[in-house]
Order: sequence, then C-alpha cells, then structure tokens
Amino acid sequence: MGIEQQIKEAVVRAIKELYGADFEVSNVPLELTRKDQSGDFTVVVFPLLRISRKKPEDTANEIGGFLKKELLSIASYEVIKGFLNLSLSHSYWLQVLEQVVADENYGFTKADENSPLMMIEYSSPNTNKPLHLGHIRNNLLGYSLSRIGAATGQQVVKTNIVNDRGIHICKSMLAWKKWGEGQTPESTGKKGDHLVGDFYVKFDQEFKKELNALMEKGLSKEEAEKESKLMQEAREMLLAWEADDKEVVDLWKTMNDWVYKGFDETYKALGVDFDKIYYESQTYTVGRDMVLQGIEKGLFHRREDNSVWADLSENGLDEKILLRSDGTSVYMTQDIGTAKMRFEDYKINKMVYVVGNEQDYHFKVLSILLDRLGFEWGKDLVHFSYGMVELPEGKMKSREGTVVDADDLVAGMIDTARDMSKELGKLDGYSDEEAERIYRTIALAALKYFILKVDPRKNMTFDPRESIDFNGNTGPFIQYTYARVQSVFRKAGEKGINTSLKVDAGLELTDKEAGLLKVIGNFPNIVKDAGAVYSPALIANYVYDLAKEFNQFYHESPIVFEEDTAKRSLRLTLSHAVGQTIKQGMWLMGIDVPERM
Repeated sequence: MGIEQQIKEAVVRAIKELYGADFEVSNVPLELTRKDQSGDFTVVVFPLLRISRKKPEDTANEIGGFLKKELLSIASYEVIKGFLNLSLSHSYWLQVLEQVVADENYGFTKADENSPLMMIEYSSPNTNKPLHLGHIRNNLLGYSLSRIGAATGQQVVKTNIVNDRGIHICKSMLAWKKWGEGQTPESTGKKGDHLVGDFYVKFDQEFKKELNALMEKGLSKEEAEKESKLMQEAREMLLAWEADDKEVVDLWKTMNDWVYKGFDETYKALGVDFDKIYYESQTYTVGRDMVLQGIEKGLFHRREDNSVWADLSENGLDEKILLRSDGTSVYMTQDIGTAKMRFEDYKINKMVYVVGNEQDYHFKVLSILLDRLGFEWGKDLVHFSYGMVELPEGKMKSREGTVVDADDLVAGMIDTARDMSKELGKLDGYSDEEAERIYRTIALAALKYFILKVDPRKNMTFDPRESIDFNGNTGPFIQYTYARVQSVFRKAGEKGINTSLKVDAGLELTDKEAGLLKVIGNFPNIVKDAGAVYSPALIANYVYDLAKEFNQFYHESPIVFEEDTAKRSLRLTLSHAVGQTIKQGMWLMGIDVPERM
C-alpha cells in the first residue's frame, strides 16, 4: 500500500474517532505540499469542517496529532490555516530508496492477460504525400501514450489507419499518369513517398492554372471548379478504382507501394512502430454496408441527389454526409467501418484516437453514429485532441509543397546536433562512428522531448536549435544528466571504491538528499497521472525537474570524494536511483539515453 493510501485511511480513522463520523477514503482531500511550504503531503481540512464543527486550525491540529501517533512514517506536521502539512521521516525516504534500487521497473504496473486492453491509433497518413512535422507530433504523442498505457497496467495495441484511397490519392495518380513520364523512386533517386508527394503538388499547381484560365473567361471560382476537366478526371478515376478497374488499381498498388517503403524508413528513423495496420481500402466497404443498413433501420436518410445523410439535430448538431451522391464513401464512413473491424479483431476496453484538434467535430459525430448503430463502445471512445505544430516561419501547406518533411527535419536535427556538439567540444576524443551515433541520439532526444514537453492540447512552435540547448529544459540536458550519473560510477570504479548499492537505515539525510528522494518517490504518481489524463508532458517535465534537482545535488554534495563511507554509499545509491528513474521516464517518451556524452 502506498503512503498516500495509508494517510487517507488514517484520516478516515481519525474522523471516526475524533468526531464519530464515517468518511469515504476516496473523498479524503490529500495533495502534495506546495513547494513554498515545508512538508511532503497536505490534508486540506476545509471540506471536513462540516463534520468537526470546529475552526480549521483546531481541526487540522487534532487530525495531525492523531496521524503522528498512528503512522510511524510521519515525522512532524505543521498547520497553516486550513492546511495540514505532513513531513515524512528520513527512515521512510530511505525505505523508498531501497525499493527503487531493488526494482528496475519502479513506478510501472505490469499488465497481464486479464488487464484491460487499450487500442491507440496514431500516425494515420495519406498515401499521397510524405510524413511531415505535423505527423511527427502525432507519431511521438501516440507512441509515448502507448508506453505510458503499458506502464499503467494496460495491454496495449498500437494501430495505424492508412488513408490509401479517395480523391486526394487519385490526384497524385492522375498527375503521375499525365506528367510523370514513367518516373520511379529508382530512376529519380527519391524516396517513394517524396516522389508521390511531388505529383500531389503538381496536380494542385495545374488545377490552379486551369481555374485561373476559366475565371479569366468570366466564371466565378465555384463555377470554374465545377467546370474543371482535371478535377472531373480525378473523380472519374476514383469511380474507376471503386469499380475495380484493373489499370487504375494496378497504378494505385504501384504508387502506394512506393509510399509504404518510404513511410517505413521514416518510422524507423523516428523509432515508432505498430502492432496492426488497417487500410481504408479494406474498411470503407464495411462502413458503407453499415450505412446502407442504417438507412433500412431509419437511422439515416437519402436526399434527392442520392447522397446519404445522418440528422444529428437531436444531439444539438447539424446533418452529416455519409455517402456522396455518386455512392462513394467519405472519411466518416471509413471510420465507422474501421471501428467495427477493430472491435471484431480485439477485445478492446478503450479506443484512443490520436488526431489533431481540427477534427474535434468529426470524432464527436463518430461517437454519436457508432452509438446510434448499436455499438455500446461508441460513446466511450477517446479522441486525444492535440494542437498544431508550426515552425518559427509559420504554417505549412501540403498542396503548395511548403510542408517540412519529417525526413528532412530529422536530417537537419542531426546536423544541428553535430554543429552544437562540436562548438561545445562535447564529443572530443570519440571515434567518428561513435560520435555520429551519439549525434543521432541527441538529435532525436531533442526533437522528441521538445514536442512532448508541451501540453498536447496546445498549439506549439518547434525551434530546432532551441531544442538542442544542453543547459535548458531539453532532451539533451536530461541525456547529459544521465551520462553524468554513469560517469560518477566510472570515476568511483577507477578509484577502487565499492559501488555496491546499499543504504544505512540510520542515516540522517541532508535537505538536498531528502529533496531528491522526494522527487524520485513521486515517480509512480506521475506515471499514473500521465496515464489518467493522457499527457506525456507530465512525464517530460517531471524528468526535467529530477535532472535539475540532481545537478544541484551533484554540485553541492561530494559523491566520489565523500570520505564518510556510509554517506558516500548513500549518495552513490541515490545517484543510481536518479539514473534509473531518468531512464524509465525517457523510455516512456521513446527517448534513448547514452552512457557517455
């Protein structure tokens, strides 16, 4: 039983004995003590005054006295108005240290075959363009959430839905057919996803030329779009694909294969993966059949133009199209089919969609429609809605070819890591091969941490150079701290010092030692909270606080050069616990920590 639970149960006993009242453990108002006050945990007394019928200070003092007698782990307490601040004993914190070093998975809850299953969808790329900076945030958030889910005792299935069909795919295909002159990734030396993306941009350029020519003849923009021969050809290609036209389907397979090979390289570079990949080309017919069944049941209706709609007015929303007038599917139809297939494949307890906040309305509607179609899990789906990511230069647009490709960004980050490391002389004396490996590790840590430390609900600006600062709130700073811990043990070994991990239970802790232990001891709570609110940012900022706390301790407290063997052993053990916790926290974000930097 954790100390928080022990305190809560003791408060319940105090209320019963002192005031003769029953109280629910889950309602005990316990929180971490504010940093500007002394103590470890705080019982907020105000909600208890209706039971005690006494002043806040008197109630807090009575409960504080009871807790100190009940729990040996409470060394002292302080009352500040209606707040009862509890300080835990040094012996308690030393026990925590022993627990940490004895369990390399301290803070994690292991799942078993009976644990709830969470499926998490992330990435969701289109096969008409390469992955870009926006996809990077999506992939990093999704992958980190999958690890946090696993660390909080859930079975996790990482899944991807590839948007491999639709009008946007046909645009790239049509452009290649018209202007590609037989180009391939091999003949051009380009990654397949980049090559296909070039033709998506080409389509948009030619489409705009056509629109401008039509508008010069006096047509409005809307009229020009209806008259566009290029767009009509794209729509005809989509209909041919859905009719299983061999020539169109063969071209579709060829170009998609180019893209998949490119995606795989990018995913590998980012260090993310999936357990199951679904393709819209396989799920849209399932969704379409469900929509057609919904018409028969009176759940949806056809309009005169043959399109199918869902009336959501009873939910306070408008109407939503499910099938176009030509019978082709929309994203909503495909998502309905994908959801059905997933729940047939897995016994899912929780379905989490990692999709940007521009799709908030989409997932609100999807939840309603799945529930209406009779799927109980529909109303409980989780849309992990995150903000957009931009560069300092501003927004990106795929159609205009102004996006920052994920591959280019990662390559640029490695260059930046190399330049900054050389400026600072960080890797002097390393072989070229080892240095390049560490540059890459630093670059990916910088990229991942900078993106994950931000509240996922917020829009953010990614600044590559700022992300690699070795002294700020960055991935490389935390990596450097981990490497510093490892260097402590190398130095101790060189001096012939016994580095076995052991703790003298009778030691008195310095304020710095106690402060560091309190941060480490809070790791299980941080992991639990991050899982509850789906926030890798809680992990990121916790690990930074731990690294910062350790560096202050390192500069103020001798470790290897401490002459008192008991104190030195404690500080070595404490350093090991810091390194272990940093490594665990960084693992939750998909970030590697090198032994040397």
